[in-house]
Amino acid sequence: MLKRWIATISTFLDEVKGELRKTSYPSRKETLGSTGVVLIFTVIMSIFLSLVDALLVRIIAIVI
Repeated sequence: MLKRWIATISTFLDEVKGELRKTSYPSRKETLGSTGVVLIFTVIMSIFLSLVDALLVRIIAIVI
């Protein structure tokens, strides 16, 4: 039973190693570009949500 368990783990780790060889990682330039897009999108969305929140607060204040 222990030998089978060790063989299963060994097979799994061999398959993981094989999959990692197939993986392509982004270059430094691609990583920095993607990070810039995410940061810009985050700033735009935070401004948008702040404006929507302020508008909803005013609407609720008028209704109440």
